[in-house]
Amino acid sequence: MDLTKPNQENVVYMIEQIKEKLRMVNVDAMKSDDFPEDNYEDLMYLYEMVMKRNSFSPSEMQAIVSELGALRK
Repeated sequence: MDLTKPNQENVVYMIEQIKEKLRMVNVDAMKSDDFPEDNYEDLMYLYEMVMKRNSFSPSEMQAIVSELGALRK
């Protein structure tokens, strides 16, 4: 998958991977369709940061979820 090209398919992929990596309980709260391509660079940055880490503190998880919320439509 070529994530360098901003498109809705890549947005869906990144959101799903972030949700899986963070083991989010309420996955319905983060629907891929809620994230516009306009925020692609910010989402890509967040995706790369999340994928590099093996674990997250509770405050880091809160910050990531908060940032995802800010990127939603």
